[in-house]
Amino acid sequence: MPAYRPEEIEKKWQAHWKEQQTFKADNASAKPKYYVLDMFPYPSGAGLHVGHPLGYIASDIVTRYKRLQGFNVLHPMGFDSFGLPAEQYAIQTGQHPEKTTRENIARYIEQLSALGFSYDWSREVRTSDPSYYKWTQWIFLKLFNSWYNLDTNRAEPIKTLMDKFADNGSQGINAAGDPEERHEFTAGQWGMMNEKQKLAAVHPYRLAYQQDTYVNWCAGLGTVLSNDEVKDGLSERGGFPVERRLMPQWNLRITAYADRLLQGLDTIDWPEPIKEMQRNWIGKSIGAEVTFPVLSDDSAAISGEETTAAGPVIKVYTTRVDTIYGATFLVLAPEHELVAQLTTPEQQEAITEYIAATKRRSERDRMADTKTVSGAFTGAYAQNPVSGQPVPIWIADYVLAGYGTGAVMAVPSGDQRDWVFATHFNLPILQISDAQQGLDQQADPTKEGRYINSDLINGLGYADATEKLIAFLEERGLGRGKVNYRLRDAIFGRQRYWGEPIPIYYKDGTAYGVAEADLPLVLPEIDEYKPTETGEPPLGRAKDWKYKGQYDYELSTMPGWAGSSWYYLRYMDPTNEARFVGEEAEQYWGNVDLYMGGAEHATGHLLYARFWYLFLKDLGLVNGNEPFQKLINQGMILGRSNFVYRINGTNKFVTLGKKDQYETTALHADVNFVDNDVLDIEAFKKWRDEYATAEFILEDNGTYVCGVEIEKMSKSKYNVVSPDTLISRYGADALRLYEMFLGPLEQFKPWNTNGITGVGSFLKKFWRLFHPEDGALAVTDEPATPAELKALHKAIRKVQEDIEKFSFNTSVSTFMIAVNELTALSCHKRAILEPLVVLVSPYAPHLAEELWAELGNQPGSISSASYPEFREEYLVEDSVNYPVAINGKVREQFQFAATATAADIEAAVLASDFLARFGEGKAAKKVIVVPGRMVNVVV
Repeated sequence: MPAYRPEEIEKKWQAHWKEQQTFKADNASAKPKYYVLDMFPYPSGAGLHVGHPLGYIASDIVTRYKRLQGFNVLHPMGFDSFGLPAEQYAIQTGQHPEKTTRENIARYIEQLSALGFSYDWSREVRTSDPSYYKWTQWIFLKLFNSWYNLDTNRAEPIKTLMDKFADNGSQGINAAGDPEERHEFTAGQWGMMNEKQKLAAVHPYRLAYQQDTYVNWCAGLGTVLSNDEVKDGLSERGGFPVERRLMPQWNLRITAYADRLLQGLDTIDWPEPIKEMQRNWIGKSIGAEVTFPVLSDDSAAISGEETTAAGPVIKVYTTRVDTIYGATFLVLAPEHELVAQLTTPEQQEAITEYIAATKRRSERDRMADTKTVSGAFTGAYAQNPVSGQPVPIWIADYVLAGYGTGAVMAVPSGDQRDWVFATHFNLPILQISDAQQGLDQQADPTKEGRYINSDLINGLGYADATEKLIAFLEERGLGRGKVNYRLRDAIFGRQRYWGEPIPIYYKDGTAYGVAEADLPLVLPEIDEYKPTETGEPPLGRAKDWKYKGQYDYELSTMPGWAGSSWYYLRYMDPTNEARFVGEEAEQYWGNVDLYMGGAEHATGHLLYARFWYLFLKDLGLVNGNEPFQKLINQGMILGRSNFVYRINGTNKFVTLGKKDQYETTALHADVNFVDNDVLDIEAFKKWRDEYATAEFILEDNGTYVCGVEIEKMSKSKYNVVSPDTLISRYGADALRLYEMFLGPLEQFKPWNTNGITGVGSFLKKFWRLFHPEDGALAVTDEPATPAELKALHKAIRKVQEDIEKFSFNTSVSTFMIAVNELTALSCHKRAILEPLVVLVSPYAPHLAEELWAELGNQPGSISSASYPEFREEYLVEDSVNYPVAINGKVREQFQFAATATAADIEAAVLASDFLARFGEGKAAKKVIVVPGRMVNVVV
């Protein structure tokens, strides 16, 4: 038999698995179920680099392990195939994004298959396939035709709301959403409304609704961007300017589920940092909504004279209503609807300039920037509803229109950001508690002490003061106690082409849902993939694209997270044409038992998917309480960049060891022609024309040594390592083992290609237990020795413990130790090697399949084998070696039976010539025996 050749073995077994559909899961089985899910990949043109498979390898190990334990395992794969990159490429090249997406997916499947993942490819889904997004549109229509009843704490069909309107009008309706967006009417008035009026009255209650919303508008891309897609006021893709703009947008009322999303976090096994990020993002707070009347007489306000409030009011949400006497100014978001009305002519120019500057900053930038102090005075004043004092009204970009009411009452003595603002603009800072200290240096938010300078609550503590103030405000209609959430409704529309069409059409300006029987609403063909000349989204270019030939469709498409919010359900029953998932399939698989993916999705995909699942549960379409029971976030594999050093003003490059002798510029070199930090000079010179005539100052040994830096793996840094290259050189099993061996799964780890050779050597050593000296199969049926059984069962116990704890790196170490021990014992026995092959198979499945078949088992059947059973008795020692010391200094080793007592050991030591040889003629005063550890003779 020839030597271990992974390039032959791996292709052979990948073809076998594909042909036999080895990993196909059944939707009904007497076995217990286990559902392992990888986060949906977006198929980029660059394909996979070695950092991408880390989580996939880990989940595949668990999948294969669970199969060996007797589980019916669902392990699917598909593609989140709508997205902005494909659309931008289409705009640049004119090539349909479907074509590039299809080609990219083919590349991904090729790479994933080469790594030997045990996916059930019969369940593959793609979000851009009309047969898939038909059901994404169907779920949207369910959202559109539902409202959230706070009395029942669940979503209900719009019809139940309309029935309530018919019986009692709008009175007594307790629905999620903003009451100020809705109109009051009686049952009689409802009955007299026409269809259009009724739909207008219903619309603000819908879970999918259209509303003027502040968005990140990128003119260069012609679309709205999420906060994640904006950095430093520019689009992450393309670097185009982004501004905040008020636009009609489709929204999903995720806020209705805020409390349930919070409560559900206590029931799932997720990393605590992820759960905390979601808690903070939802941001539940208990406080009060306070009304500040705007004063109409500015001169009176400025002079501090008694005034009467009239005109508009500013509503503020605060968690510290107890500090209201210290509210010395108000701050509005620059986008606040009252800014234009409040701004005086004298302040118009300053306000206009400030608003223009704010539009160029994303919400994320504004929230993150705590150092810059900026703002503008509107010239208007409001009245403190408790003290009656006038307070100036400012605007500042640290207040966001989409959070709370878009206005804050600034209490500089108790809030540091307000203190910095007040100090910068010379605004009053009023002490309101006898416990506050150092207000000339910073704010003091203490809740201790008693209130001062606070009239109504002077002398009271925090709890009593809060209760008294809320009662006072409620009696006068100036405020109320309120629970608030930081979470905002999710903007759902995107002004793009390559996404799911929103199944809405317009009749007389009113939005209607497309009939379910008419789904899917398929993307039409268009001539270009950019917005129209009049600024409409790309779908505005579609010719004769109308519902029933006469009604205009919605021109926005869904965001990227739409299709990924429910894909795990479609995997359960991907070919069902009658239902998004069959009832029996959904009941059998339930929720996802293990979800593997990146922590960057904490407040995006993971939150939206939970929201959609809760909504589907309200409709009785799913049975669980949460979609993903256990979540693991794999860390990132960092790139190992290499640098060459060009002498400034020349085309000469100096090696690392001599670069300090020159003035140089460090340039990235492609790591694919660097071996152990030594540059392949000829490959480098061929890389780019400018380097063809380069000269090199080398080390004394004639090599060019590159510099090294650990940073994110990126094409721009030329530190991307393709798995294809490593698989062709070392094999997929070696790559799988090496990625696990790099360190704990959840941690960030630097990549170093040089290390994979050690794993490759281990696999060859493992092969030689079966094929000594790479010869013929030499496995015997001789009984195993105690030492061999001990080596095997140590490994069985440790590897099982490691997989259960997702500690895969230590499993690889255990395999290496076991193989070294068995090699030293010259073990070639079936009783040891057959269970060892099963043990290794989740990690190195190709090699395991080959050896399993060579041992006489049915080819390709290792997945249905049983996981080796750990036997404790094989680890029990018959004898124990004891170090024996004189006055604490070890002199010799004695061996005793494992069952020997301390008295037996003491007698044996004293009966030996130990004292005669090492005791210098002295008698033993005492013999100390530490059972199982050592003996110390005191002389």
